Amino acid sequence: MSGWDALADRMLAADGPAALVCRQYLMPAEGHDAVIFPPTFAAAEGGGGKAGYNIDPLGDPADPATQRVAIIDTVGAQANRMEPLFKANGAAAAGEDPFSMLVPQIEIEAGNKTVNLLDAGHRAADAIVRYSALGPRLKEAFEAYRESGDATGLAKIAPTSLVFGAWDSRDTQVKLPRLVASTIRAYDVIELRRSAQYNPPVDYVDLGLLDDADDKKVLDAASELGFRHAPAAGTHGGVQVRGDIRRDAISSLVGLRAIGPKGAKGDALRRYVLGLALVAMTHDRVHDLRQGCLLVSDPDKPATWELVAHDGTREVVAADPAGALRFAQNAAKAFGVGKSEKVAFDAAAANAAIKEKVGGKSRGKKGG
Repeated sequence: MSGWDALADRMLAADGPAALVCRQYLMPAEGHDAVIFPPTFAAAEGGGGKAGYNIDPLGDPADPATQRVAIIDTVGAQANRMEPLFKANGAAAAGEDPFSMLVPQIEIEAGNKTVNLLDAGHRAADAIVRYSALGPRLKEAFEAYRESGDATGLAKIAPTSLVFGAWDSRDTQVKLPRLVASTIRAYDVIELRRSAQYNPPVDYVDLGLLDDADDKKVLDAASELGFRHAPAAGTHGGVQVRGDIRRDAISSLVGLRAIGPKGAKGDALRRYVLGLALVAMTHDRVHDLRQGCLLVSDPDKPATWELVAHDGTREVVAADPAGALRFAQNAAKAFGVGKSEKVAFDAAAANAAIKEKVGGKSRGKKGG
């Protein structure tokens, strides 16, 4: 019996702890004082601003001494990085990938493309699977969860939707809360700017290769096509981090215990979902987040793993990724992993739904 087997009984007990939390310290691959690049976000609609980093002051924004915290990877981005761990690859076909064997591999054939459900942005609630041959079964599974809390049907089709969350906002309105959430933030950051200048290899106008022009639209078009000098001043230059870069991850054991049904069948389901959550959280993945943001573990600050009780007391536990995988494999075998299958996208149903939506809106306007 692994350490996770013994802990699972406590974690799933009615009076069990509130959560399992992980705090992992990261650093730039180039070194602590290196510059890293956070994600940029579009400006708020109607705000008139520009795309930028998500940096928040911890105090008076006008005070230069105020520490600032930058989002390095959002909860949604982290989920999208964790979930592909369970996707089948070439090794899976040869039975060499233990992670993809933990979940059913659902593929939807859409035209000349095949999409794995694990790549769908809205997971089990994505239109590509709702309007497929799997749609009726999936809707039935969502409705069973809504009416009785029984997530068995969902776990047989899309178990990672239970782990990372989904919202069937366009049909049953069922919300599956995230059982695993992870975010990376950098503390005490200094935002930097950078400038660049593009110089074309020749002067196209002087050589008579392009017509001379004074029209701003013509000049702008020439710049966009790379025929003119193009300065780029004061653009995003990344951040330098004076504090910690920290990945905070949590698995809600309260949320996990809430999924049903009750009894032995429910116990097997909850242990199965717990196994997937543990594998997702403990897997030692590469943090190559984007160009200019390759992070590695900080060797001077080991990660901490704790069970947090409802009274706030904390108990240190060992991560043990290999043990988590063994636990997940045993739990998957006991529950019975859903069948992997390939289904077709139903283009006729999708087009009919669009026409019905348009017709409904038209009738609404006419009646109003």
